[in-house]
Amino acid sequence: MFTLEPKHSFLVGIDSDGCAFDTMELKHKECFIPNIINSYELQGVSKYAREAGEFVNLYSKSRGINRFPALIETLEWLQKRPEVRARGVKISVPPGLAKWVQTETRLGNPALKEAVAQTSDPDLKQALAWSTAVNDTVEAFVRGVPPFPFVRECLEKLTGRADLIVCSATPGEALKREWEEHGIDRFVAAICGQEVGSKKEILSVAKNYPANHTLMIGDAPGDHKAAIANNALFFPINPGHEEASWQRLFDEGIERFLKGMFAGAYQQQLLAEFDRYLPAQPPWPVTG
Repeated sequence: MFTLEPKHSFLVGIDSDGCAFDTMELKHKECFIPNIINSYELQGVSKYAREAGEFVNLYSKSRGINRFPALIETLEWLQKRPEVRARGVKISVPPGLAKWVQTETRLGNPALKEAVAQTSDPDLKQALAWSTAVNDTVEAFVRGVPPFPFVRECLEKLTGRADLIVCSATPGEALKREWEEHGIDRFVAAICGQEVGSKKEILSVAKNYPANHTLMIGDAPGDHKAAIANNALFFPINPGHEEASWQRLFDEGIERFLKGMFAGAYQQQLLAEFDRYLPAQPPWPVTG
C-alpha cells in the first residue's frame, strides 16, 4: 500500500497521460490499438477495432481507464457493432481476463505475471503478451513529447506549498522515463503508476491531510471518481482544451485551492464544463 509522509498541509495528485503530457493520442493510436488488432486477430475488422479503441480510450467517459478494462470494453463495443457481425468475425471477451480484472486492483504486468504463474490461464497469457508488446512499442515510439504548456509553471507555483504526486494508471517505468526526460520529476514526492494500485488507492493518502486540502488534477472521469472516493477536490484538464485548462489552473485554480475558495460554486462550475466534453455512447449504431 502506498504511503506518504506529509511535508505540507496540502496534497495535489496529477495524472500523466493526456493530462500532464500530450501522449494519449500517440500511445493509443500508434501503440495500444495496433497491438490489440494483432494480438486478438482483429485484422478483418481493423477499421472498427480502431474506432472502438479510440472511443473507449480517448473520446468517451471511459477515457483514461486502465488498459485491461479498456481492452475488455473495446471488445464489448465490437460485439455490438452490426458491421462486425456482418463480416462474420467472432468477437469474444476472454473470461479469464474479465475475472482477473474484477478481482485484482493492481492491474499491471507484475500482478498479471503472478496470475499467469499461478493459473496458466490462456486468457491471461494472451493479455500479458499483448500488454508486454504495448510497453515495448511505447518505449520505442514515445519520446520528445513535452508537458502541456503551463504544466511546469503550475508545478513550480505549487512547489513548497503542497505535496505533489503523480497518480496514474500508466506503468511506473514509463512514467518515470517521461517525467525525467523533461526534468519535471524533481517537483513530485512520488511517481505512482498502475503497479502501486488504482488511482483511488493511490489518492487514499488524502486521509492524512485536512478537509478540502487535497486536489486531483486529471483529464478523465476516472480521475474525478478517484477524487470523490477520497473526499478530494478535482480540477479537470478538458480534453481538446488542455492548454487553456492548465493556464486556468495557473491563473486562478491554484490560489483558490490554497486559499480555501475552491469547493462549492467554483468546483461545480468546473465539473459542469467537464461533463460536456465526453459522451457515454459511441457515434455509431449498436445492437444487442
